[in-house]
Amino acid sequence: MNGFLVVDKPAGMTSRDVVNRAQFWFPRRTKIGHTGTLDPLATGVLVLCIGAATKLADRVQAMPKQYDARIRLGATSNTDDADGEVVESPTAPIPTLAMIESAIPAFVGTIQQLPPQFSALKVQGQRAYDLARRGADVPLQPRPVRVDSILLHGFNWPWLDLRIDCGKGTYIRSIARDLGAVLGVGGLVQTLRRTLVGPFAAERGIQLDAPAHEAKAALVSIDSIGAI
Repeated sequence: MNGFLVVDKPAGMTSRDVVNRAQFWFPRRTKIGHTGTLDPLATGVLVLCIGAATKLADRVQAMPKQYDARIRLGATSNTDDADGEVVESPTAPIPTLAMIESAIPAFVGTIQQLPPQFSALKVQGQRAYDLARRGADVPLQPRPVRVDSILLHGFNWPWLDLRIDCGKGTYIRSIARDLGAVLGVGGLVQTLRRTLVGPFAAERGIQLDAPAHEAKAALVSIDSIGAI
């Protein structure tokens, strides 16, 4: 029971919830870990490390990632997504497609990005989201992240559909928030699906209601991705 397991995470679950569910697929005391937090709102690729593969979790976390995001313009949220307290901007001027296309390139490359207040980052030994839930000030600082490309797949106010390829630590919620701010209308993530993590694709992800024998058969060997 050593290898990587690609789970197609459903919405409404934390990454820890997925690990807890996956424990029923494998013998007791099997080591299982995930390779980075995926927001409860998000669906798609969550790579689990099983057994000896847990030692390679950092390598998977460092792999490039791809997301399909639906951004809602004309609204903001304290969590920068639809799960938070949404405030609409009914008088916001509707941007043109040309305005959006002109704004997107500023978010590509190595950029300075301020993480969301509701994030798993640690601040003075506590998770930022725990501080934010208590109404405390969360003194986060911008940090460099890598965004390889942003493709515009569609725009029908207030919905903006993007495909984003990026590196480790990039918050799609921050891109939605900041792009909305640049356009002067506000923005948040309405839906988010992670389609790729390195060679691991959503199409090969197992569903959480799959039987144990299917989960075991879906294990990707450590050697097959050149991890060692």
